[in-house]
Amino acid sequence: MRRMGVWLWMVVALWALTVLPALAGDQDLLKKARRYFEPLPEKPPALKDNPLTPAKIKLGKMLYFDPRLSASQLISCNTCHNLSLAGVDLQETSTGHMWQRGPRNAPTVLNSVFNTAQFWDGRAKDLEEQAKGPVQASVEMSNTPERVVATLKSIPEYVEMFRKAFPGEKDPVTFDNMAKAIEAFEATLLTPDSPFDRFLKGDTSALTREQKEGLRLFMEKGCANCHNGVNVGGRMYAPFGVVERPGADVLPPGDKGRFAVTHTASDEYVFKVPSLRNVALTYPYFHSGKVWRLEDAVAIMGTAQLGANLTPEEVKKITAFLHSLTGKQPRIVLPILPPSTDRTPKPVLGKLK
Repeated sequence: MRRMGVWLWMVVALWALTVLPALAGDQDLLKKARRYFEPLPEKPPALKDNPLTPAKIKLGKMLYFDPRLSASQLISCNTCHNLSLAGVDLQETSTGHMWQRGPRNAPTVLNSVFNTAQFWDGRAKDLEEQAKGPVQASVEMSNTPERVVATLKSIPEYVEMFRKAFPGEKDPVTFDNMAKAIEAFEATLLTPDSPFDRFLKGDTSALTREQKEGLRLFMEKGCANCHNGVNVGGRMYAPFGVVERPGADVLPPGDKGRFAVTHTASDEYVFKVPSLRNVALTYPYFHSGKVWRLEDAVAIMGTAQLGANLTPEEVKKITAFLHSLTGKQPRIVLPILPPSTDRTPKPVLGKLK
């Protein structure tokens, strides 16, 4: 009996020496993390001047998948922001009308409603404004607002859906309303309940020990100064190459980022800080799409933005943490689109006249 008491005392002492400090360390890490980050909500936020309704979201979903918004009738929003691939196309830069290559990597549409602006240079203030851009860009969908409206008005089922989505409007089938419907659908594309979200909510066992060490490094090294908030980024702009400018293979000298929008010298090579949610799934990386391994992207950011030559072990731990940002992907049932009619404009594979 005495031996059992000694053995039990030794077990308790060992537990106190090993487990209690770890639990205290986890609570300290959680407290620090909550200063920088917030869990991703299960539901989308309210949109300014665009109330979310089931009818509008349903219409937006159909439009998101409809290639008839493009001149060729081959390219939809989902082509470059594929919801089966974490909202990206896994290309360095996207392929658009007449096999043209776009100038920048397509960012994920998932959780994009929480970004301060859209596009790498922030030229669109919200998802509604963003939805209009690719439809009209000659290198992307290469269509015109007039042709889009003519297409939608030629399809009776769409006319009725617009009427339900925008009740009380005399002429609801408009280019603006098309964009509002797509925005409403895109706002629902959230990926909550990642291991990191569960950690932020108090479940300290949701992250592995290596991920916790990576999170600590992520904050201590300064990554969280830009990549923070509910979207772990997407809230600010920053120069690419604060300390050391990457080579032309990663930072093409011809793309000066936000400078093209503001024409302000200080905005040369300034880009929107991307969200890191689901980053393990949204390769290749950076606006140039030239970096395919997440570990390489972490190392480049260390030298370029922080002036830190991260060790291989530090890179490994930070990368492990970034994997914890992968949330539940939205489960989308592919919509059956309404058929065209004799009045629907025909596909144009070349340049619009």
